[in-house]
Amino acid sequence: MSDTHEIPARKDVPAANRWDLSKLYTAEADWEADLKAWETMIDAIVAYRGTLADSSDSLYAALCLYRDFSLLGEKLMHYAQLRQMEDEGDSTARGRVSRYMMSATKASGALSWFTPELQRAPEDSLRSWMAEQRYVEYRVFLDRLLRQKPHVLSEAEERLLALAQDAATTPSDAFSVLTNVDLDFGSIETPEGPRPLSQSTFSSFMQNPDRKIRRAAYMQFYGQFDAHKNTLAQLYSGQVKLDSYHATVRNFPSSRSQSLFPDDVPESVYDNLVATVNENLPLLHRYYDLRKRVLRLDELRHYDVYVPLVGLVKVQHSWEQAVEVVAAALAPLGGEYVSILKGGLSGAWADRYENKGKRSGAFSWGSYSSDPYVLMNFKSDLVRDVFTLAHEGGHSMHSWYSTKANPFMQYGYTIFEAEVASTFNEALLFKYMMETAASEELKTYLLASRVDDILATLFRQTMFAEFEHRAHAMFEAGEPLTVDALRNEYRGLLKRYFGPAMVFEEVSELESFRIPHFYDSFYVYKYATGISASIALSNKVLAGEPGARDNYFKFLSSGGSRFPIEALKVAGVDMSSPEPVRQACREFGRLVDRLARALKV
Repeated sequence: MSDTHEIPARKDVPAANRWDLSKLYTAEADWEADLKAWETMIDAIVAYRGTLADSSDSLYAALCLYRDFSLLGEKLMHYAQLRQMEDEGDSTARGRVSRYMMSATKASGALSWFTPELQRAPEDSLRSWMAEQRYVEYRVFLDRLLRQKPHVLSEAEERLLALAQDAATTPSDAFSVLTNVDLDFGSIETPEGPRPLSQSTFSSFMQNPDRKIRRAAYMQFYGQFDAHKNTLAQLYSGQVKLDSYHATVRNFPSSRSQSLFPDDVPESVYDNLVATVNENLPLLHRYYDLRKRVLRLDELRHYDVYVPLVGLVKVQHSWEQAVEVVAAALAPLGGEYVSILKGGLSGAWADRYENKGKRSGAFSWGSYSSDPYVLMNFKSDLVRDVFTLAHEGGHSMHSWYSTKANPFMQYGYTIFEAEVASTFNEALLFKYMMETAASEELKTYLLASRVDDILATLFRQTMFAEFEHRAHAMFEAGEPLTVDALRNEYRGLLKRYFGPAMVFEEVSELESFRIPHFYDSFYVYKYATGISASIALSNKVLAGEPGARDNYFKFLSSGGSRFPIEALKVAGVDMSSPEPVRQACREFGRLVDRLARALKV
């Protein structure tokens, strides 16, 4: 099998190119049997209702059963979801996921009492029991439940909130249907004939070297958002109102404070990120001025910021060669890390190439019962796919170390930490490929790509994060989130972040109405903090700083045993300080200078 052949059906993909899910299940009948067993465990847990605070023995027995139930549920869900992602058109796989979801919904309702009952138990008794040696694998779990106690309501109130969960997804669901299904973006005329314009093809049009095509696509695309701006503004306003409602009823001072509370991230971390990036915006403005000069434009427009400054460099890497390159680049992490990752990517972990119906893109997803699987749609002629492989490999090794070092009830790490391990690997791969590049053309391409990656992850996500905070603060201060209010706020941010080199269209601020992550509030800042931490840590390891590598492995092994700020302190970076963000900004500035020299402008 080669990724240059015609796209095959799933059944025609050789076993060597598929992931091996046998660590989860070797036969469909085994999954079916476990689903039935899982459903029967619900009644066994319910039998403990009202007894969790009776004695240490009662609580411990209930926790052990709850752990086993959760572990089996994760295994069932993981297998069902992975099989569906192999071929989204496989009705058997979709049916398996549906049956799991029905059972999970039933379980959620039946066990809704468990957490509130634990949180209502006398804390002195719980703390005394937690000190027993047998509770060691449950201490983190119980500590985090007790920490949430001030924000937990009565059982009746909690039930009402739970019943409203499905309805609360309406703004997000409606936004997705409107922007992905109902909006008709039409087509764009190209030298090859008309080409469809859509959410997925828009980015390709923005990278087209023909400026007329870029402008036509940009204006036509945002024309649809302009035609539906009132609906889109109401949907986002609805999301902000829901966030504020939940924060209020759970006794948080703001939506942002509620969102950051589960990870124990101080709001000062968010503010430090925004303030530090704003201090360094002249570096970003310098890049846009460079872009204007390289493209030889009298004025830079919003549709000019994604077209590559360096043409696509054709470098062939078979899957096996890409794995070797990634392994060589990650050599500073030592033999164990490289050997395990190389073995996994060469063997059972990876689903390598595209097949009909397979989910697009790439991801890493492991469970406590399985390998940390990697889905790819690998193309041998794209250097970007080698970086994607390193990125997903970073996630997988983070999962591998977390699972190895922690009991099930505390192995899961947060999104705040997840993007550190992935972008760390990208930093090492960039350095290696720059050092081994066969041509100056490839080096310039790598430089341009790295600059764009840091820009997108650090500067752009921080701009999005600043808008989210401002929108929520406006509503919480009593200001209606009208179309004009949201547009004015976003246009101000566009002007400040893009700087004096940029000329905007009348519809440019409608970008604020098309960002899906705004419906998962206060999420995007984690991309910016993640790459800041990874740049700081990778520089330490590459410089051979004493203890840096060992500390990084302590971080990878933390799992969910520590809150993310503390876990990263163990690794050697303090995200409660603005210094890692400053360092990332300086790195961006140095790369822009190198790119300017390479492009001779």
